[in-house]
Amino acid sequence: MSKENERSGFDTINPATEETIAHYEHMTEEEAVTAVEKCHKAYLSWRLKPLEERAKIIKAIGEELQKNKKELAELMTREMGKVLAQGAPEIDLCSGICEYTAEQGLEALLDEERELPNGGKGIITYSPIGVVYGIQPWNFPTYQVVRYSIANLMAGNGVLLKHAEIVTGSAMMLKKIYEAAGLPEDLFTVLVIDHDVSDKVIEHKLVRGVTLTGSAEAGKIIGKKAGEALKKTVLELGSNDAYLVLEDADIELAVAKSVEGRIVNNGETCVAAKRFVVVDKVYDQFRKAFVEKMKAVKFGDPTAEDTDLGPMARKDLQEKLHEQLRESVKNGAEVLIGGEMPKGKGFFYPATVLDNVKPGQPAYDDELFGPVASLIRAKDDDDAMHIANDSRFGLGGGIFSKNEKKAVELAQKYFDTGMVFVNSFGLAQPNMPFGGVKDSGFGREHGNFGVREFVNAKAVMVLNDN
Repeated sequence: MSKENERSGFDTINPATEETIAHYEHMTEEEAVTAVEKCHKAYLSWRLKPLEERAKIIKAIGEELQKNKKELAELMTREMGKVLAQGAPEIDLCSGICEYTAEQGLEALLDEERELPNGGKGIITYSPIGVVYGIQPWNFPTYQVVRYSIANLMAGNGVLLKHAEIVTGSAMMLKKIYEAAGLPEDLFTVLVIDHDVSDKVIEHKLVRGVTLTGSAEAGKIIGKKAGEALKKTVLELGSNDAYLVLEDADIELAVAKSVEGRIVNNGETCVAAKRFVVVDKVYDQFRKAFVEKMKAVKFGDPTAEDTDLGPMARKDLQEKLHEQLRESVKNGAEVLIGGEMPKGKGFFYPATVLDNVKPGQPAYDDELFGPVASLIRAKDDDDAMHIANDSRFGLGGGIFSKNEKKAVELAQKYFDTGMVFVNSFGLAQPNMPFGGVKDSGFGREHGNFGVREFVNAKAVMVLNDN
């Protein structure tokens, strides 16, 4: 059998029970190529639809997500262990993105006219570029897809999705939701493919853009492959976000938001709070309160109402996190709470706090993708900012200070990240840019920023020779 016709399969596993959910077969290379061609054909018609017609369908997708909210939330919990209570807010955010993009994205795509220096007329048209290929992770099965696909559909592009294998069911359900809302068939296409076939998709002449959300390591691989094929890319990669607790911080607020920021989505969030850089003056006070609040975090059945922390999405992720913790302890970190692998079924990991975190430890240098918090002592506010920026990552971060003006100035002028939260923790807003710098990637998603990432800003010049 030729490579083009080879077929392999995989099972999806419930990370809370370790039971098999479903079995899927990979598409062959030939089937994937056919799917790309069909998506391109659908794009050729979609690109000519009036903006208002596109917007109407985009808004309808948001409404259809609401109709299917309960079923989709339960599916996400089964597939990747998200606490059930956190599924509905994720879908609500996605509906908000659809509504915002339908209203404001339309304005971002309107033609612009300007007078040319010689008196002629210039027209700027934001034209779709074609088929955009999205490679997405499992941690927010709905949001990760909506974030890039809705902007590109509004722009007039076709969209391909290679979702993480463990959330294949969620990917299939999203396709049904999109088409139930009126999106033309094949315009949004799910590719159930392996890495080798994925490389062929990136190289395909009909694919004009590639967007990835994933680790920095994956970003380097995909960025190189897309660059070699001269494809425009957007990379939203991992991070090790620092949250600064300054001398004048409201400690009670800082503790509450810091715990929330570390355990939300089982600690498996790229823009989660991970390093807590606390100035010496309030370090002991913050540490004591933070540890007490983390002790109260309950892990277990993600469908139970009183569960704060569900399982990690896969066993290998659980094992990697524990190895990072052990390596950090070996190099001087101290476990204040947690840090032990639970026995029994499920890929659970307890809320964990590490003290005495220093450079040279994974807890300081790398991304810990799970509910492990790193406490770092800073001499003063200036030292805290220095430590925050002492990272190869730069996705998000936070500042706790009662002096809002000072915190905003620090965020604007000194924090070397794509997003900063002041006296709060947050994940995303439909009207604010989402993305990072350094090893956290490049390009922006959400709002008009995302809508214009994969368009051709075309200059049409009508010259006046009279």
